[in-house]
Amino acid sequence: MKAGLFGIAIASTLFAFGSAQALTQDEYKVAKAKIEADYKVAKAKCDTLKDNAKDVCMKQAKGTENLAKAELEQQYKPSPGNARKVAEERAELNYEVAKEKCDAQKGDAKSACVNQAKADHDRAKADMKAIKG
Repeated sequence: MKAGLFGIAIASTLFAFGSAQALTQDEYKVAKAKIEADYKVAKAKCDTLKDNAKDVCMKQAKGTENLAKAELEQQYKPSPGNARKVAEERAELNYEVAKEKCDAQKGDAKSACVNQAKADHDRAKADMKAIKG
């Protein structure tokens, strides 16, 4: 199911690449500032959490920021390379958050969780090869 969702995400990214209009420089600057502000808010929310929940939250916040920046670059300067960067950031976000969630488990369950996260990440990387750039 995750692989199917990732395929849909890649397709939507490619569709957006083909149909999106580039942003003006002012729109780009405003959007970039909003991404940075959103990250600070998300990070502040994470500070209220403890232990693994905080770690997961921080990975989610940072990964979401990186993904949003990659998507912004794709909107600002559409290119196959930027479309690939969006797919890479999405895969990395999913992988890092999944790995962090695995830390809450122990023993064989943790090992299986990490292996599944790695397999999903490898599948996502293989899907990215379809994006030229």
